[in-house]
Amino acid sequence: MWVAAVACLGAATAAAERILEGRVVAVFDGDTVEVLVGQERVRVRLAGIDTPERGQPWATRAKQALSGRVYRKWVRVNEVAVDRYGRTVGEVYADDVCVGCELVRDGHAWVYRQFSDDPVLLELEAEAREARRGLWSLPESERMPPWEWRRRGAAPRKAEPVAENRVCGSKRVCREMANCDEAYFHLRTCGLSRLDGDGDGVPCEAICRGR
Repeated sequence: MWVAAVACLGAATAAAERILEGRVVAVFDGDTVEVLVGQERVRVRLAGIDTPERGQPWATRAKQALSGRVYRKWVRVNEVAVDRYGRTVGEVYADDVCVGCELVRDGHAWVYRQFSDDPVLLELEAEAREARRGLWSLPESERMPPWEWRRRGAAPRKAEPVAENRVCGSKRVCREMANCDEAYFHLRTCGLSRLDGDGDGVPCEAICRGR
């Protein structure tokens, strides 16, 4: 029997579209994993939280914290939404504990305010901030919320050379992109925000998945 050790996101749980159970086979960053459900690999974005992007302070520690809690473990996912790319957005439970709640409690994640106003998560974040746990121990100048970091275009996954023939305005939608590097160019350099429909900083996820 699955009993949540942290009573978190209760309303969303009740409204879950489906419940998935499987083993975590990959951890991509601090808030995204891949779960093997039967023979299907399901990309799961943890609901209600947002963690530092690659290139931000604490990004690596947030990913390590998530890995320590879920990698190769059997988890339950309460699906609360499916994004435009087909990813499951859901609450993840491992060892009978709400993983997202614990990441917030330990200072590895923000409450993703655009998508959650859960009072339990907000209280856990306030406690972590007060205790200066995790990323809250960083200087204030290094604690930029990841959604703000993405909005400013300050979250490069890696240095990517720009080909001479790339011109802003030459392409407008994902199906026109030749590769992931080109998609990042049009998102970051040209500001073509439509390529990042869910606002997670990754454009055209059909071709940039796992980058």
